[in-house]
Amino acid sequence: MLDRFQRGVSLAPFTTLKAGGPAELFQMARNIDDVAETALFAQREGIHTTVFGSGSNTLPSDAGVPGLVLLDRADRIEIEPDGTVTADCGCWFQDLFLKTVQSGLRGLEFAVGIPGTLGGALVSNAGAYRSNVSEFMVGLEVVYEGKRQWVEPSFMQFSYRDSLLRRPNPPQCAMLRAKMRLPKGEMKASYDEAREDQRQRIGKQPPPASAGSFFKNVLNKELADSLDTLTEGMKKNGVVPAGYLIEAVGLRGHRHGKAMLAGKHANFIINVGGASAFEIRDLAEFAKTNVYEKFGVTLEEEVLYLGDWSGYTKTA
Repeated sequence: MLDRFQRGVSLAPFTTLKAGGPAELFQMARNIDDVAETALFAQREGIHTTVFGSGSNTLPSDAGVPGLVLLDRADRIEIEPDGTVTADCGCWFQDLFLKTVQSGLRGLEFAVGIPGTLGGALVSNAGAYRSNVSEFMVGLEVVYEGKRQWVEPSFMQFSYRDSLLRRPNPPQCAMLRAKMRLPKGEMKASYDEAREDQRQRIGKQPPPASAGSFFKNVLNKELADSLDTLTEGMKKNGVVPAGYLIEAVGLRGHRHGKAMLAGKHANFIINVGGASAFEIRDLAEFAKTNVYEKFGVTLEEEVLYLGDWSGYTKTA
């Protein structure tokens, strides 16, 4: 199988930030059995594997990603009458919402406008407007420890915008399919809610190339209470938007090389044309430093840095 892998494929075209270096080995899989077969081979041969979906929450190093990058394009979705949904992790998250709402189910309205796959949504426990994808999980099919198997949702250790697979040195695990159970809903009400969510996103978010929100919001009740201009709802919940803090230190629209903190929403780093991954990370580190110096909190990236960053030196 090793001779089927491509070598040195640039990952920039496969990321929404349009930045990053090459994969040492690269393979695209278009159905769930191909994903499983490739992941099983890699695990049994000791080849480190990074599974890629839409690339919307990732920044590969300019130095590249060692091992195998497995591009998951498996996208089958099955819906049962009792509200059980089984979906390939390579399906687009927004498509999953559309198919479930058309089947009379609700719960994934927040998925509209999230530019990624179900697998990426699970890794980051994606959500919005006080909902998270993990709420609906009942099982997950994975390739783990050289076996194809179903595991309980607890395997993922979900928390706010986080899971086991986001943490430093995560286990070698390829997600194949997720099983979810969604409540019954009324189609018009779901579409209306989704349209409102989308309207708010369009009003706040800049166009690509970006990775969406670069940093997680800060959960800090004391800080929230101290900010006079924060909304009462955010104070009550102890949530401080990362974009609020970045704007408060005067960095909205700040540019470093060909990377820029968006003028429309300061928690978006955009590639304004040919930015390197190192430039983008430099700008992120600069924002983190300024926010820490003023507010005493360290912003945590939603975006995952992939590959070999040993040659990266902060310059901003």
